[in-house]
Amino acid sequence: MGKGGEAKQERISLKEQFPGKAGVDEFWWDDDVQVHVKRARQVIKKHKLTNLKGCCPWTKYKVSAAAMAQLLCVELLQGAPFWQWFVCCYMLSGLINGSMTLAMHELSHNLGSKSMRFNLFLGLLANAPMGLPAFATFKRYHIEHHKYMGEDGLDVDIPTRFEGTAFSRGLSKVFWLFLQPAWYSLRPIVIHPKQLASFELINIVWILLVDAFVFTRYGVMGLLYLALGTIFGMQFHPMAGHFVAEHFVMSADQETYSYYGPLNWLTFNVGYHNEHHDFAFISGTNLPKLRALAPEFYDTIPHYHSWTKVLIDFVCDPSLCPFSRMKRIQTTEQEQQALKAKGGLGTKW
Repeated sequence: MGKGGEAKQERISLKEQFPGKAGVDEFWWDDDVQVHVKRARQVIKKHKLTNLKGCCPWTKYKVSAAAMAQLLCVELLQGAPFWQWFVCCYMLSGLINGSMTLAMHELSHNLGSKSMRFNLFLGLLANAPMGLPAFATFKRYHIEHHKYMGEDGLDVDIPTRFEGTAFSRGLSKVFWLFLQPAWYSLRPIVIHPKQLASFELINIVWILLVDAFVFTRYGVMGLLYLALGTIFGMQFHPMAGHFVAEHFVMSADQETYSYYGPLNWLTFNVGYHNEHHDFAFISGTNLPKLRALAPEFYDTIPHYHSWTKVLIDFVCDPSLCPFSRMKRIQTTEQEQQALKAKGGLGTKW
């Protein structure tokens, strides 16, 4: 950390530097390292996790089936009445593309195959029916979300101060949820911009080719079915509940929350989020086994059983808003600049 004494003094006074009511008009500020580092050490000390490590052999089949399902839907919806198209777009495309968003999450951790390149291929395949390029850029930033979770200036998963100020009351929070796809697209550019990497260019060209095929064969409505399905799946949709549920502080000083409901079947068990952040090298398939192995660590902390209720609570509870996130400063400005100078983590393809 360089000047350790000075950095420590800064961390101790974080809450004093950012006065305000945490979660209402100011972020929650933590002066310590993320809890996942500590809990992971405790779990490893008590339990043997060797059999839980590694990738899931079923991921490639799930991703392939989802891509084919989306193509079949576009084919069957040709000439359908608009109301029928819209219902399918919201329910089916939103569901499948919401699932593929979380397939990309799984693959960003290289948990679909022992081969890194095959994980990249599967990531592109998962991105194919979404209409918008996302996988390569998501992978770059998501690795940093784990390494520097909550870190001011590095973790782009956290809302900006503008979001907290402008969308902290009543119906404005509904509008914030509606714009959630925009926030996830714009935050990296505002908070932690990076130069375009070669694999990101490949990702963009790949999606343009897929979109060109869809447009040529199925027209603009076919293309909209895919792209709007992706957007719907990030807004007012049961699948979108995880965006709020994972890290919004709903219980004082708890940063991450798990969800133990049926939608885990469609989301590669991303709901087991405490378990995932503790051990990112364990595939979604084995996260329920981790919880069963170490219930004393996971069943005893607050968790959810409904993502839909999380969205409702977020809108209706005046104590919740985009400020309801935990932030910390564990790196120096020099360390952040050095990281940004080399393009961040996850630049090797």
